[in-house]
Amino acid sequence: MEYVDVDAQVGDLTGVLDPAGYLRHLPSISGDLPPGARAFATDGDHYDFRSGRCVKDLTLQAVRSVGDEEVEIEFRHNCWKHDQDLVIRYTGVSSLVVDLADATGTGLGTVILDEILPHEGGCSHEIACWEGTLALVCRDLRATWTETVCSSKP
Repeated sequence: MEYVDVDAQVGDLTGVLDPAGYLRHLPSISGDLPPGARAFATDGDHYDFRSGRCVKDLTLQAVRSVGDEEVEIEFRHNCWKHDQDLVIRYTGVSSLVVDLADATGTGLGTVILDEILPHEGGCSHEIACWEGTLALVCRDLRATWTETVCSSKP
């Protein structure tokens, strides 16, 4: 990721998640993002770690093609934090790269953070997870939060 730091240092503490660089940069690039990507990236809850609509701690459930140059990614809630699942539909997908850091190939796992940047003809969306990353380039995206039932919520 270019601006989101998933391994920041605060004092003596390392491995801190820090979206501050991206959030400082976002106002200068948000006008260059397509409408759906802009709405998702600039949502005030997106990087608020206490919010139920923060992407941190969601679990990547499925990546599927849903038509020509369309991809849908489904994220499942974390019962301790979320009461909604997230589905992102990407249109005009020109690139999709999955990088599994975990050689076992068990999947990408839980989301750490993400970053959406302008890209020629649309935007790029990089999603960092504990076991790897997923990066897409697309014309635009639409993020939809849907209510879910969480039986183990404290």
